[in-house]
Amino acid sequence: MKMRMPKLLILVVSMYEESVYAERVLRAGARGYVMKKESAEKVVSALRRILSGKVYLSEKMADRMLDRLTEGPDMEAESPVARLSDRELEIFRLIGQGHKTGEIADELSLSVKTIETYREQIKQKLRLEDASELVRYAIEWVRDQGNS
Repeated sequence: MKMRMPKLLILVVSMYEESVYAERVLRAGARGYVMKKESAEKVVSALRRILSGKVYLSEKMADRMLDRLTEGPDMEAESPVARLSDRELEIFRLIGQGHKTGEIADELSLSVKTIETYREQIKQKLRLEDASELVRYAIEWVRDQGNS
């Protein structure tokens, strides 16, 4: 959307946890991120802030990003899933939704071999032993995201 309309102001309203997605959507060109569970007043406040030319993040997320900027990333405090690249996260989410490797490859227009490579990278980054552990962790993570 930003490529076609560079001046477009985007506020992402999402059910997904901001600690994983907020920074990603800002890098992609959005001007703010609000979790769906927030009050209507927060959403309106976010819209007003964006329309005034500023970026909107929750106080918690803004503090986290400023801490990382001034102190460097705290890899212990950061969610392991936050370390995944955008594509790895997309594949991890699809695994957690019960998609098989071939289905993921078809959906993303990638080869099965490429998806298998991503699965290995995800296992390494999350320090998981095998494919079944990856699937269990992904399912649990997707379930937790839905309950956030």
